[in-house]
Amino acid sequence: MADSESVDIKAPEFPESVADGEVATWHVQIGEAVRRDQVIVDIETDKVVLEVVAPADGKLIAIIKEEGETVLTDELLATFEAGDGARASTVPAAVLSDMEETSEETEDVVASPAARKIAQEQGLALDQVTGTGKDGRITKEDVVKAVADAQKPSSRAINAPTASIEQALVVPGERVERRVPMTRIRASIARRLVDAQQTAAMLTTFNEVDMKPIMDLRSRYKDEFEKAHNGTRLGFMSFFVRSSIEALKRFPVVNASIDGNDIVYHGYQDVGVAVSSPRGLVVPILRDADSLTLAEIEVQIREFGTRAQENKLSIDDMTGGTFTISNGGVFGSLLSTPILNPPQTAILGMHKIADRPMAVDGEVEIRPMMYLALSYDHRLIDGQEAVRFLVTIKDFLEEPARILLDL
Repeated sequence: MADSESVDIKAPEFPESVADGEVATWHVQIGEAVRRDQVIVDIETDKVVLEVVAPADGKLIAIIKEEGETVLTDELLATFEAGDGARASTVPAAVLSDMEETSEETEDVVASPAARKIAQEQGLALDQVTGTGKDGRITKEDVVKAVADAQKPSSRAINAPTASIEQALVVPGERVERRVPMTRIRASIARRLVDAQQTAAMLTTFNEVDMKPIMDLRSRYKDEFEKAHNGTRLGFMSFFVRSSIEALKRFPVVNASIDGNDIVYHGYQDVGVAVSSPRGLVVPILRDADSLTLAEIEVQIREFGTRAQENKLSIDDMTGGTFTISNGGVFGSLLSTPILNPPQTAILGMHKIADRPMAVDGEVEIRPMMYLALSYDHRLIDGQEAVRFLVTIKDFLEEPARILLDL
C-alpha cells in the first residue's frame, strides 16, 4: 500500500474584480474519504460560487477555514491526506470513540461522521435511514431528508398525541421570525443596485410592440428550425437580442459606457442576459453577439439558464457586457422600470405578452402586445436618442424582414 501524502487545499485564485470570498459549505467532514475531483468545499464570492475539488483520492485531516470565514486568493483552507493509505481509515479517532458509545442497533450501519452527528442531535436511529452513498453509505443529505420526512404529518397521525418537532416548537398565535445572513452575492447585488440609483441620472422610456409578426414567424418555422439546428427551439429572446444588436449599431452611444470623465465607445456588442439563480439575479454575457446566429443565441441563453440554476456560472461568464436585456415577462410582469447594470448606460426590459384591443387600419383587433422599457443614463444618452433607439427595436420586431434587408 502506497504511503500517504499531505497536501494543502488552498482557495482558488480570484480575478482582479473579486477581492475575497467566503467559505459557504463544506461538503466533506474531517476523516471522510473522498475521490479525486470530488467537490469538497464551496467558496462564495460577490459574483459566483467557486468549487474546490479534491486533488486525489484520500481524506481531509484538518479544516483551517470554517463556514462563514473570509478567504483570500491561495489562502489555506484545509489539509488533505492523499494516497492509498488515506483510504484505510475514513473516520477520525474522535468520531470513532463517539461511534463506540452509540446503541448496538447502529454499530453495523455505515454512515459519514456528519450524518451520525445530525442523527444523534435529532434523536434519529440510523438503521431507519436509507443510505444513498457508495455501498449503501448514509450521507448527511440522507439524514436531513429522513428528519424532514419524519416531521411531515401523515393522514393517520393528524390526531395522534405525538407531534413533530416543528409543531412542538410553534405556539398557536405566536409571531415567528427567522433571521439568516445575507449571501455575498445577494449583498453585492443590493450594493450595485443602490450605487446605480445614486450615481446615474437614470430615466426610463416606454413603448409597446405588437408580437403577432414574431409569433406568426415562429409558429411557421419552429419545426423546421428545430430540425435544422439539432433540437434547438426557436424562442423570443433571440429576436430581441438580434433586434437590440441592430439598434445598438445605429445608436452607438447606447452601447457606450462612462469611465470617469471619459466616454468609452465599444466597437462590439456584448449583450448581457439577466437570468435568475438560487442565490439571486445574475447577468451572463453573450460575447460578440453580432456574430451569433439565432440558433447560437438560443443555445447559449438556455445553457446560461441551466448553469445559473446549478450555480455553475464562472466569473468570466459574467464579466463585461455593453448592454443588458432583462425578461421579467417570464414571471408575469406587465410593466417595470429595470435598473442599470453599471458601467453600462442602458438596459432593455421585456414583459409578458397580453392580448389587448388595438386600433389596426381603423378597426379594433385583439393583438398580442408587450410593453418594452428602456432605462438609460441621462448623463450620456439624450431622451430623443433613447426614444428613437426603443422605436427602432419595436420596428425590427414588428417587421423582422427589416433586419435581413438592413433597413
